[in-house]
Amino acid sequence: MRRNSVSRRLFLAAAAAAPPAPVLLASDRIAIFNPPPERIRILTATASSVAPPPRYTAEEVKQIQSPAQDVQLTIPANADEMNRLLPEADVVFGSLNAEMLGRARSLRWLQATEAGMETVLFPELIKSSVVVTNMARMFAPAISETAIGMLLSLTRGLNKYYIPQFEKRTWHAERNLVEVDGMTMGVVGMGGLGSATAMRAHYGFNMRILATDAKPMAKPIFVDTLREPGWLMEMVPQVDVLVSAAPWTKETEGMFNEKVFRSMKKTAYFLNISRGALVEEKALVQALKEGWIAGAGLDPGRPEPLPSSHPYWDCPNLVITCHTAGFSPQRQIRLVGLLADNVRRYASGLPLMNVVDKQRGY
Repeated sequence: MRRNSVSRRLFLAAAAAAPPAPVLLASDRIAIFNPPPERIRILTATASSVAPPPRYTAEEVKQIQSPAQDVQLTIPANADEMNRLLPEADVVFGSLNAEMLGRARSLRWLQATEAGMETVLFPELIKSSVVVTNMARMFAPAISETAIGMLLSLTRGLNKYYIPQFEKRTWHAERNLVEVDGMTMGVVGMGGLGSATAMRAHYGFNMRILATDAKPMAKPIFVDTLREPGWLMEMVPQVDVLVSAAPWTKETEGMFNEKVFRSMKKTAYFLNISRGALVEEKALVQALKEGWIAGAGLDPGRPEPLPSSHPYWDCPNLVITCHTAGFSPQRQIRLVGLLADNVRRYASGLPLMNVVDKQRGY
């Protein structure tokens, strides 16, 4: 059996031309298994010593197994059972470590059950022929709603004035409030999270959207300007809201630093809906305490959970949502739907959804 990887842009042309060798581009890939598997053995697994493997209800298992014949999804009861079943599995839902990968001699496809890949990818997996897919865009609706919620909490004074007043049973009509309608939002990373947030900001609040992204992509209709990452420092002074939605990679770690925060308008807001590692926390703390920016909203932290002594807790006009932005009942429906659809595609020799570029890390 062999696995072909081609770009989305070249997929139709490649299928028509039938090239003698697989076409592989470094980003935006599609993976096709040809010939399709005759039988599918899926195992849920985790490389974590504290988190259990992914769990699914009987109805969800039925939904995942139903798109093809001879599909078996096993949820191991313990680590011993997981290790015993790994050699027979051609698909894993969850995550692995190097030792587990060594046991998984038949593994062809790893479906990560999260969107960020920084804890999923490791050198042996990157070098292997195993296809990795993730949950990109599955968390975007809930996370983008949280981003808008944090912004409105800051601009409408909910966190600073009204929630504290409610707890004290006092009444004070604060009029030092801000409208977001017509603001300019700058989005760093136009993947699922960034695109969903930008779309809600534009259509819901008439906001002008500027954005950067490392991948070549068509500019969405709701985006005014989309440029390469090198445009960041030209974009930052123009925006009223700066959104961190890029994946955590070597290139993005610590990218929101003192230079960025000092370049923002004093009336601007910063939102991080990606990973805590993208933000230099000392610079953000200083920006908030010294008034370089008007406020900030953070979903992720670093470390997690934030200790009670962390300087973020002493910052004015900061909203923290404890890395829960992606949770909702609808999220599980989308996750299982993607798993079932990818099983159908895998069994039918069709391109998988959400293939990760293992070299780039997203």
